[in-house]
Amino acid sequence: MSLADSLKSLNEFDINDLDVNNAGIWPAPVKAIVVLIVFGLIVGGGYWFFIKDQYIQLDRVEKTEQDLRKKYEEKAYRVANLEVFKAQMAEMEETFGALVRQLPSETEVPGLLEDITNTALGNGLALREVKLQSERQRDFYAELPINIRVSGTYHELASFVSSVASLPRIVTLHDLTIKPSGGDGEELDMQVLARTYRYRAGE
Repeated sequence: MSLADSLKSLNEFDINDLDVNNAGIWPAPVKAIVVLIVFGLIVGGGYWFFIKDQYIQLDRVEKTEQDLRKKYEEKAYRVANLEVFKAQMAEMEETFGALVRQLPSETEVPGLLEDITNTALGNGLALREVKLQSERQRDFYAELPINIRVSGTYHELASFVSSVASLPRIVTLHDLTIKPSGGDGEELDMQVLARTYRYRAGE
């Protein structure tokens, strides 16, 4: 049968005349279309019920593989640089130990107050107040606030601040206020909160 005859028979065919029991006498084009439809349904159903789950599982496995590969690379990097990390850790411990040694113990606090007093007097300042406030507990150290009030010229005050920062023990200065003392205009009053720190070993 030629293609023209097949198309003609397909045009003349009424779908209502289809009888499943007589599928053998259906025109060849109708048979081909039905076969294609059935084949498509089989392929689509097979994909939906079998292959789709396999793709989902494959995506999950690929993601797990990427995570494991990343963890492996991180661990391999750590192993390859283990000696470097050990050297860095030793350096950090040494630096930490040096900083801890700069923190005064309870028995050294009076000496620190005396150092601050001598620093103020040595820079020509009039010492109005050096008062230790209540200790404040932190994670691994205690904070010791010291309220300081002195009077002097601008250069004397600047020299005092520089000298306090150069003390062998760690002292930080906060909330600094300067105002005229009401004298000849060169005299200034300075109030500052100094903080030193104590290592809380074993507390």
